[in-house]
Amino acid sequence: MGDVRIGTSGWSYPSGKGTWNGVFYPKPRPKGFDDLAFYAEHFDTVEVNSTFYGQPRADVSRAWAERTPRGFEFSVKLYQKFTHPGMFKERVVKSLPEDLHNLSPSGGAAPRDVLDVLVRPNEADLDEFRRGIDPLATAGKLGALLAQFPASFKDSPESRDSLITLLRAFADYPVAVELRHKSWSDKVGETLTLLNAFGAAWVQIDEPKFRFSIRQNYLPNVEGFYYMRLHGRNVEKWWRHEKSEERYDYLYSSAELKEFSETAGAAKRLVKKLYLYMNNHFSAKSVANAAMIKQQLGEPVDGEYPPEFLERYPELKGAVKVRPSLLRA
Repeated sequence: MGDVRIGTSGWSYPSGKGTWNGVFYPKPRPKGFDDLAFYAEHFDTVEVNSTFYGQPRADVSRAWAERTPRGFEFSVKLYQKFTHPGMFKERVVKSLPEDLHNLSPSGGAAPRDVLDVLVRPNEADLDEFRRGIDPLATAGKLGALLAQFPASFKDSPESRDSLITLLRAFADYPVAVELRHKSWSDKVGETLTLLNAFGAAWVQIDEPKFRFSIRQNYLPNVEGFYYMRLHGRNVEKWWRHEKSEERYDYLYSSAELKEFSETAGAAKRLVKKLYLYMNNHFSAKSVANAAMIKQQLGEPVDGEYPPEFLERYPELKGAVKVRPSLLRA
């Protein structure tokens, strides 16, 4: 039996309509309340999304390690410069003075070909990321690295070269690769050969489907580990929304989760470690679904939950322990 790790994508959602404050965390928070420490009373792993938007910092990751119990694991999303060069380039351009936003290929203070070189990941970027996560690795709390590619990342010789370069750069770590475009599953044999050569797990995902969505069978592709992410099924808000958090406003029903708990139950017999993360984080729905899927798998549902959480998610009554005074402290 493989080591089963079930948690959520992120643990800090302090603002917006989908905040966790007043649902899973206290509102107002008692003096000295530590959201990560509280989260770690309930789950033994979390997926870090903040490292997608900025390089990880050693002092921050060291503090994460210190605030969590022995055996807790952080899976860390790669910095966007490694997987979303277009998005990163757009951020760089926006940070330039306004008169440089429309750069010509042949001139100007920062011509486009020079900019392309500047936004391309280099060894210094890789070293910075490694240094940032080193405290987690040293503490034995580093799970997998998540390389999440956009839906626009299609299978091509150039894309394969890019993926190989990335996997080679992080060969010392377990890497999970999230691909979304069907061109990768159209040539499933070639994709598996590439990933298997590096011991990389093909991330199994659930999200609203589009015309070119990847096709998946949810089978593990390597013995080392298995990685699954459930993003929710909010089709109405997935592509059109006012705020990005609206995409993740979806609660899986017990029946919907059964498919994934059965898959995870079978997969854990084939791999050494299994990670399953809920990313439907709006109003801590990911917490509710993570607890539900733990129950379905026969895993212990640890920690105490506030009564307000049970009022919001009555599906969990009888499945979790209640701490009456938590949100009123």
